[in-house]
Amino acid sequence: MYAFSIRPTHRRLLLAALLPTIFACTTLTSDIKVETFAQPDTDLSAYKSYAWAGSAQVVFDPVGQWEQPTLDTDEEVRFVINRELRHSGLVQVETDPDLYVGFAAGVDTSVLELKQDPDNKEEMVPTNVPKAALVIALIDARTGYTVWLGYAEGNAQNQQSIENIRKRIDFAVTEILEPYQALSAETAD
Repeated sequence: MYAFSIRPTHRRLLLAALLPTIFACTTLTSDIKVETFAQPDTDLSAYKSYAWAGSAQVVFDPVGQWEQPTLDTDEEVRFVINRELRHSGLVQVETDPDLYVGFAAGVDTSVLELKQDPDNKEEMVPTNVPKAALVIALIDARTGYTVWLGYAEGNAQNQQSIENIRKRIDFAVTEILEPYQALSAETAD
């Protein structure tokens, strides 16, 4: 067995050099908070297929506040949503889906044109979403009502690396859809 020791002054230097890296790793997603809402009395396990709604997008961003010019954020979000929905047992189809999937990032969530079931007393459709937010909606294709809604909000972070943006997107989408996966599996039992 080999042993080595580090002088106290070198130990402090090493710790000082590593702390920013350790701190950055643990706080990359710590500002992201997620809320989800499900239409009461909806059997989520009855939904087997989905298609993309035409309104899935990151809001218009001419100055690059939301999208880094070298990264297609829309496609990154779609990729992770597809992965998570497939993990939930849903199949993407071109025609006759059970659900439509829409998302918006940024400020203007009105582009989703969400419609709430008038019999639902719980407010599901967001009216005031903060600046750095991602909203994902699952809409019953037959009724047009939103049956699942989740959103993640966090601090707008300029000058992030592409890798960090991908990690934040992955975290937000996974956290948003994790309760859907649990509820859809629960209603299937």
